[in-house]
Amino acid sequence: MADSNPTPRISVHQALGGGTVADVLLWREWCSGVVMLTLSTMVWYLFERAGYNFLSFMANVLSLLVAILFFWAKSASLLNRSLPPLPNLEISENTVVIITDELHQWINHTLSIAHNIAIARDLKFFLKVAVSLWLVSYIGSLFEFLTLVYIGVILSLSVPVVYDTYQHFIDEKLYVTRRFIQTQYRKIDEMVLRKLPLPSNGGYPLHS
Repeated sequence: MADSNPTPRISVHQALGGGTVADVLLWREWCSGVVMLTLSTMVWYLFERAGYNFLSFMANVLSLLVAILFFWAKSASLLNRSLPPLPNLEISENTVVIITDELHQWINHTLSIAHNIAIARDLKFFLKVAVSLWLVSYIGSLFEFLTLVYIGVILSLSVPVVYDTYQHFIDEKLYVTRRFIQTQYRKIDEMVLRKLPLPSNGGYPLHS
C-alpha cells in the first residue's frame, strides 16, 4: 500500500480566500460561474476564432455605451426622469496602496532571484529558474496569449472543484509523485550537480 499523505485535509474554500472568489471557483455561486465561463468563451471565440480586432471591438462597445448614456441623459432631461445611474468612477487611495504593496513585493522577489543568480551564483537555483523559464517559453510557443488566458480560466473553474471533491485521492497521488521527484532530484544532485566546479564569487562580498 502506498504511503498516505501525512498532512491533514485542508479546506479548499479557505485556501482560496473564503470569499466570493472562492464561491465562484467552487461553483457555490453557479450563476456567477456560468457568466464567467460564458463571457470568457465569447471573448476567446471573438478574438481567436472569428478574427475580431480587439481595438475595434473596444471602440465599438465604448461608442455604443456613450451613445446610450448620451440619449438616456437627453431624454431624462426632456421627460423629467432620473439620470442614468453611473457609479463613482474613482480609484480609492486604499486600492492604490494595496496595488503598490503587491508590486513592491513582486519587485523585491524578482530582485532577490537576480541576486541569488548573479551575485551569490547559486547553481541549483539558476538551473531551477532556467528550466522554469524554458517551460514557460515552450508553453507560450504552443498557444496564443488569449488562448492561454482562456485555458487558465477553464482550469480555474474546474481544478478547484475537482480537487475539493477528490482531495484525499489526489493528495495520495501527489504525495507519491513528490517522493519520486525528490528521490530523482537527490540522485541528480549527487551524481551531477555536486561534481560541477562552482565558480568563486570573484572577490565580491556576499550581502545577506
